[in-house]
This record gives sequence, C-alpha cells and structure tokens, in this order.
Amino acid sequence: MVIDHPSVMDSPLYFCGLPFTGRQVGRKLNWLLGSGQIRPVLKGVYVDARVPDTPELRALSVTRLLPPDATACGRTAAWIHGIDTTALGESGEPGLQWTNQPTDTVELAGLQVTSPASTALALATNLPRPFALSAVDAFLRSGATTLDVLRQLASHSDQPRIWQARRILEYADARAESPGESWLRLRLLDAGFPRPALQVHAGKYRLDLAYPEPLEDGRRLGLEYDSDRWHSRPRQQARDERRQEELAKLGWHIISVRRPDLWGSYPALELAVGSYLSQQPRLPRRW
Repeated sequence: MVIDHPSVMDSPLYFCGLPFTGRQVGRKLNWLLGSGQIRPVLKGVYVDARVPDTPELRALSVTRLLPPDATACGRTAAWIHGIDTTALGESGEPGLQWTNQPTDTVELAGLQVTSPASTALALATNLPRPFALSAVDAFLRSGATTLDVLRQLASHSDQPRIWQARRILEYADARAESPGESWLRLRLLDAGFPRPALQVHAGKYRLDLAYPEPLEDGRRLGLEYDSDRWHSRPRQQARDERRQEELAKLGWHIISVRRPDLWGSYPALELAVGSYLSQQPRLPRRW
C-alpha cells in the first residue's frame, strides 16, 4: 500500500542534519534562505547551500519525514533516483509516498528505496499516460534500468492497471532527451500516425522527432519540441528561425511544437501532421 504523507507543518525542521523548530529561528530561517546560505530540499528540510544535490542527500532528507521501516516509493523514489515525474513546473517537490509491502529495494543513506526498475514500472502503471511515458523514458535514458528488464517485470505483474504499463513500455524509448519529446511522441502515436524516428540528423542539426521518408512533395517532415526555457527569448527565437531556414533548404518541413500545442484542447498538431503525411488523424485527442 502506498501512503501519502500528511502535512509536515508541525514537524521539526532540519539544517545540516540538526533539528530545530520554527519558534527557535523566528525570522532567521527566511534570512538564511534569502541570503542563499541554506536551501530547501523538501518541505521542512533544509541544507547548507554548499552541499551538492545527490541521491544520498535526497534519501537522507526523506528519512527525516517517513515513518521508521518505511520504503520510499512512487514519485518520492523517482525523485531520489533523479527522475522528474511531471516536468511541468519549477518546483521539484515530489510529495512523499511510501510502502510497507515487500518490494525490490535499494538502500541509500540508510533509507530503503524502491529500485529504479520497480519505481519505473510503478510510475508506468499509476501516473497519467503522458507523465508515465516521460518518466519511463527518463529512467531508460539514465541507464538505471533497461526496457527488457521492465518488460519482464510487467509480464509477471498482476497489479491493477498493469495493462497501462505494458502499453507504455511498447512506446518507451531511451533516446528521448526531454519530457516534452516523450509527450510529443505519445500524441503522434495516439493519433494513429506511424512511430517517428528519434534524434534524426539533418545536415549539422539533430531533430527531436522525424518522418525521414520523402513525402508526396519530396520533402521530409521533422518535429521539434521547443521548451519555454530554451526557445522564448528574442535571441533564441532568431536562432530558431535561422535553423528552420537552413533545414528548409535541406528539404525539411519543420513543425515547431510548444507546450500549449501539447496541452491545449484543439488538435492543431494532429491536423498539421496529418496534412503532411496525407493521413487522417485519429480523433478526438486522448489528453
């Protein structure tokens, strides 16, 4: 059974492993945070800003909040292993999930954590499909587990909703370099389009996703997920325009996809891809 942790507002705070309460520090906590001397690791757990962010530090922070003999699992375990399970916001706060049921674990800083393979399979089973795929892709990209291992685990599992995990594993690919690329691939597959190639070289460039076979007009189709972080400033946008012009000269149609294109309600993406591939997309959209 997975248990979400209740509010930790009344729990002790920690600085460099030493407990203290809000009354003891008064305004000093905000001053230390504001001056950059400490940083939050989890809600109610702080560390000297000079301490590097490592799986061991994350595990040690979780031990301050979980019951004795609990095993960190789900989103908490993914966060300890370095995997972002949503990637839609600035906060890396994973919430706290644990289990007391027998499971495959590893030990980090004295904490029992579900193994990367066990964690990836649980996320593939229980997260909403876009996040399930991006989380599994990230685990595969990290090298912490393999698709063969995950498929073997899924074949022997009788968990509820294991059918979702098995389908996600059919789509998973270690070559996806960002959650956005995983979500974009899922949208294409849900629409009934052929499975796109990943990380396709086009001249000096590398395309996130592509259909490299010539289309009816003799050109090829590439798709790029342009995140707000790397593609929103004027200089970045000018660079993207030059890139698209050069790719056009090389015989590529390029569809640039931003977050609203993936998460909005109108199927403009499917209609655009379908027009290039001369294929009617499967609608309505599934997410």
